[in-house]
This record gives sequence, C-alpha cells and structure tokens, in this order.
Amino acid sequence: MKNKLEESRDIINEIDDEMISLFVKRMAAVSMVAEYKYENGLPVLDSSREDDIKFNNVEKLCNKSIEKYYLTFFEGVLKSSKDYQKDLLEKFEKKTGNK
Repeated sequence: MKNKLEESRDIINEIDDEMISLFVKRMAAVSMVAEYKYENGLPVLDSSREDDIKFNNVEKLCNKSIEKYYLTFFEGVLKSSKDYQKDLLEKFEKKTGNK
C-alpha cells in the first residue's frame, strides 16, 4: 500500500505526462502562429493578447489562492511560446533570405 507521498507523486507524474502532450500540441499551434506572423509581417509580441489570455485563464481558476502561482507558471509558457516564435521567424528569414 502506498503512502500519501507516493500517491501524490504518482498523480503528479500522470499530470506531467498529460502536460507534455498538451505542450507539444500548444507549440505546434505556436508554429502556425509564427508562420502567419512571418507571412503578414507581424511582431512576435502581442501584449494585449497576452493580457487577455492571462485575465481569461485566471477567471477560470476555481481555486483563487493559487492565482499567483498559476500566473508564474503561465508566464513561463508564454515566454517559451515567444522564444519559439522568434527562433522560427529567424529560420523562415534564413530560408527565404528576407528580413
């Protein structure tokens, strides 16, 4: 029989597996966004979009006591997304020779 710590870690491992899958899907969508932005000459940063997403997601939290921790987590997701877009835009530019 597992103790509470072992049970908790099993749950966390399952969640991490799901998060990896969702992260891969999210980054595939980010790649599509980067391609669109490249084709239309748009910048990576859209701060009003980021603000909207953060606000809407925080509103969905059923446990408001973890709001600041969610924002820390989600800001990391947003940073990864922007960094990936920047890398992709550089690759598109090198591939096409455009800036």
